[in-house]
Amino acid sequence: MMFRTIAIAVAVALTATSAFAQESQPTAPATTADARDALAKKEGEGDQSALLKQTLTAVDKQYSLIRAGQIALSYDLSYSYVGEDRIVTDIANGSATLFNIENNNSHTVTNTLSADYGLRDNLTTNVTLPLISRYSDTAARSGMSNTIGDISAGVRWQPFEARRDTPGVTVVSNVRLPTGRSPFKIIAGSGEATGSGVGALTLGLNVNKIVDPVALFGSLNYTVSAPAKDLWQVNGSRILTRVQPGGSFGFGVGFAYALSYGISTTVSFQEAISAGSKLRFADGLEAKTHMQTSGILNLGLGYRVSPKTTVNFSVGIGVTPDSPNLVIGMNIPLAL
Repeated sequence: MMFRTIAIAVAVALTATSAFAQESQPTAPATTADARDALAKKEGEGDQSALLKQTLTAVDKQYSLIRAGQIALSYDLSYSYVGEDRIVTDIANGSATLFNIENNNSHTVTNTLSADYGLRDNLTTNVTLPLISRYSDTAARSGMSNTIGDISAGVRWQPFEARRDTPGVTVVSNVRLPTGRSPFKIIAGSGEATGSGVGALTLGLNVNKIVDPVALFGSLNYTVSAPAKDLWQVNGSRILTRVQPGGSFGFGVGFAYALSYGISTTVSFQEAISAGSKLRFADGLEAKTHMQTSGILNLGLGYRVSPKTTVNFSVGIGVTPDSPNLVIGMNIPLAL
């Protein structure tokens, strides 16, 4: 009996000594591989290249294509403000008979639904439907309109296979239909224009290159517009009967930078130079407007809320007199 008691005591002591030795043994130092695994992105986080491509899509949908048979829907919400002080004068016999300063401003909220469909892996079609709410306040009139804007349809074609080490090139074509309220047909007090009033065709070329974590992009485009005929709009003491808008040349440059797997920023500049429009009046008078230049500096932020969804916000600042003073936008992809 005494021998059994001593044996049990020795076993307990050995067990305690072994446990103490295990607890007091120092932890093995972490290896470089362990640190690399800990810092590596987790499943579902995606990569920066994919985030940059989604950011380019939100900045300008012309930079992206989708697979054949796939459908992509997105929603854009934008607000723009235009304000100006206009000096009105009437010169007669070399002297000013009227001098007045008018304050004109307009607020526009645009809700746009876009649908893209992949005809082929390198050919995508798209349709956009804008719903516009516009309020304008001028010395002559003030009013608000809530109508559909100009519907547009287009195609994007990638002539060369996309490769990581070479720039991506996309050829774009877009047709704008005059479905919105025409500025050449509105009557004072009946609301504000929500469309251009004429159909237009745009051809362009876009280039982008991803140098992780930066994406560089640029674009060139030219737009021609159909004339607005058979008009009968009172314009001062004359009646406007025809308008032939001038051609418009546009370009843009910018870059997107991935701060992390979930956050990206964009900086871009866009400019459009439009030739003057030719006007014809009922009394036979013909006139031409001046050339206009519109330039906007855009700052954007993209936030990845899920592996397949990135919400993008943008702020545009007009840098020329013919540009909107402020443009605020948001883009949300809609999953089917």
